[in-house]
Amino acid sequence: MKPARRRPLVVASLAALAMCAALSAYAVRHFGGREPARYLSTAVVRADIEDAVLAAGTLHAQRGVDVGAQVSGQLQFVFVKLGQRVKRGQPLAQIDPTLAQHALREARLAQADTRAQRRAAAARLEEARRANSRAQAMASLGAASRELAERAHAALAVAEAQLASLDVLLAKSRVEVDKARAKVGYTRILAPMDGEVVAIVAQEGQTLIAEQQAPVILKLAQLDAMTVKAEISEADVVRIVPGQRAYFTILGEPERRHEGRLASVDPAPADFAETQGAHAAAATKTGKASGAAVYYHARFDVPNPDGRLRIGMTAQVVIVLGSASRALVVPVSALGEKTADGRYAVRVVDAKGHARVRPVAVGINNNVSAEIVAGLLEHERVVIGEAQPQSAGGEGA
Repeated sequence: MKPARRRPLVVASLAALAMCAALSAYAVRHFGGREPARYLSTAVVRADIEDAVLAAGTLHAQRGVDVGAQVSGQLQFVFVKLGQRVKRGQPLAQIDPTLAQHALREARLAQADTRAQRRAAAARLEEARRANSRAQAMASLGAASRELAERAHAALAVAEAQLASLDVLLAKSRVEVDKARAKVGYTRILAPMDGEVVAIVAQEGQTLIAEQQAPVILKLAQLDAMTVKAEISEADVVRIVPGQRAYFTILGEPERRHEGRLASVDPAPADFAETQGAHAAAATKTGKASGAAVYYHARFDVPNPDGRLRIGMTAQVVIVLGSASRALVVPVSALGEKTADGRYAVRVVDAKGHARVRPVAVGINNNVSAEIVAGLLEHERVVIGEAQPQSAGGEGA
């Protein structure tokens, strides 16, 4: 009968042991089974690196000119078409020359009249000289009064003054003839330079009024070289100087680079001219209060021998501040604190998987990658982060 009494005790003991084992497994799984933290690392590699300022830009003709009318009249003919190449001195358009030709004839007639008046004045002067000579001779002999001699002398002075006045009028008439002749020439519009017709503004039959401002007939541009005008933010403009290497791509050919050298950086913001004048103070105050972005134009030229670049194209501009080829490069996330001597602390993983802190000298840093000038070797591994520890059962923490 003793074995029968011991069975309940054995069953209870086994149940208690099973519960302890389950609790131990739970504790190990959820509290005591974590692996130590592991490092995320990457190898030190050789690569090309550059630090650059990115900007949006627009393409402009390196040289362009608005061809306008210097005389008023009806535009009779336009001899060129859009996109046509022209040479300097080539006829581009013709304004009705009728009024200008009439003005030239009037100027010539006025000049002829002045010449006739001068001839008459010269004859009167010669007569006055002879009369004065006779009067002075007779007065010296007592055959004529002194008053008569003085009147003759005064008449001579008047004749000389009249001739001098007509000389001035004759010179003025020559100027008027030259002006009228020039206006006749202005009715024929000639190309001021070699280039391409990029816009035709006025149409045949249109009346042009050139009294206050010369109306534009068409626009010429030289497209064998283009100027890129890039908008640089005020945060980046302090790092931009002429002479830096620059390149850009266009939307239609994102894989092709067009290289150049920065030629200039504007000293004032892009909208500076617009904010000057009667409302300059108000405009400046409003712009600053609203936190409007401030941009400065930077310019550089690029060749365009094949004519693929066109006026108004959008350019994705890169201005290179510094670059290095086949440099030792690590992600910027590998850099730790900067030390007093200008170096950075980097954790290097050794052969046993331990991370050791090592100071390194950094060259180019573009906030994505950093050039290592000293302190690391190629293929060494550096810590860029720490992996999340996982539980013994493989579940993420």
